[in-house]
Amino acid sequence: MKWIICAALFWLGLASTFAGNDSPVGIWKTFDDKTGRPKSIVRITEQDGELSGKVLQVLESPEGPHALCRPCEGERKDQPVEGMTILWGAKKDGASWGDGQILDPENGKIYRVTLTPLEGGQKLQVHGYIGISVVGRSQTWQREGRI
Repeated sequence: MKWIICAALFWLGLASTFAGNDSPVGIWKTFDDKTGRPKSIVRITEQDGELSGKVLQVLESPEGPHALCRPCEGERKDQPVEGMTILWGAKKDGASWGDGQILDPENGKIYRVTLTPLEGGQKLQVHGYIGISVVGRSQTWQREGRI
């Protein structure tokens, strides 16, 4: 009987570990659109119902690992990409998070963004667009860890 209770508690704990998998909160590896090679590591956090994403590490860049956001404007101009907040304001909307913005440090442009967890939260579709969401581009990020 004791064994059955221990097994039930183990499986209940395991199930609760995977229960929140559809949240974008966590550590993500981004990939280059053209080469498919890993590009950066981004940490997404949630505060007051809004998501925010910060670059933890640049893995590959034409400028090397210590890239600066040269094409950016304002306070981000010529600032290190590592440590920079590139995603902000996304709010839960059904199975996705939308109404946020994302910065592309390579061109300095800010896009509207929709985030959709895929494959049980192990991948994240990041769709950036200007105007209507049909016109834009999507990337798939891979989960590296949880916060």
